[in-house]
Amino acid sequence: MATNAEKDPISGQYTTGHEWDGIKELNTPLPKWWVTVFYITIIWSIGYWVLYPSWPTLSGYWAGTLGWHSRTQVVTDIEQAKSAKAVYLSKIQDSSLEDIVKDKDLLNFALAGGRSVFNENCAACHGVGGGGAYGFPNLTDDQWLWGGTLDDIRTTITYGIRNTNPNSRQSEMPQWGGGDPLSDDELSNLAEYVLSLSKKSTDQAAAQKGLPIFAERCSPCHGEAGEGSQAVGAPALATGIWLYKGKDLKAQKAEIMSQVKNPKGGMMPSWTDRGIDEATIKILAVYVHSLGGGK
Repeated sequence: MATNAEKDPISGQYTTGHEWDGIKELNTPLPKWWVTVFYITIIWSIGYWVLYPSWPTLSGYWAGTLGWHSRTQVVTDIEQAKSAKAVYLSKIQDSSLEDIVKDKDLLNFALAGGRSVFNENCAACHGVGGGGAYGFPNLTDDQWLWGGTLDDIRTTITYGIRNTNPNSRQSEMPQWGGGDPLSDDELSNLAEYVLSLSKKSTDQAAAQKGLPIFAERCSPCHGEAGEGSQAVGAPALATGIWLYKGKDLKAQKAEIMSQVKNPKGGMMPSWTDRGIDEATIKILAVYVHSLGGGK
């Protein structure tokens, strides 16, 4: 204790002997509980250093007397997760799509797993959430080239579209600018009629001229009213939903004329040929069906 320390008459504590502008510093000891906790933490840290991996050594690091390692724990957690996942996948493998949807636990597992599989394999073309893009179908609406039921979606995922798999969905639009060509005027009139099916035509006279061309060349696949046909994968033309859609009406008409003259046809891979198993295809089908456009 400092030689000039004195006892404070109010608190009863001795001062340190330090004084600033008449203010004297009390020599107040730390609370006993705080000191006790402090010593406990020191003892705890020493025990932790001994039991678990801690300080580095010349040849590596102290591995701890328990032999525990975070990497080992991660591997254990992953194995446990795989085991739990395998149980659900086994049930999904043995269940129909309808039964999966009816079972709350299987449905939740399928939706969570399907989202992961979709983002890894499908989002690159269809977009995260299935919103589609130019040339890639929107999976959240009610328009389906090959049907939007659970079984339809499963078949499309399994075999794909216009690929080398013998069971893939196949369709081909004739090239009306080729062997039996349409003139530029006929193409323009036909495009106006197609636009009129979704109330977008700005030239009704031209649309009326395009009607007989549509009836002769297009209605066998697309339907008399442009309603489309899932049996042959012919898109509905009366919905205003376009796979190749221009930014404005003029560009949209140009896209229609281009598609009639030199048709574009997309390709979707067969996901079984890419190594995705049946159970995974099922959960992917359930997820796609849930996006909003499933029937």
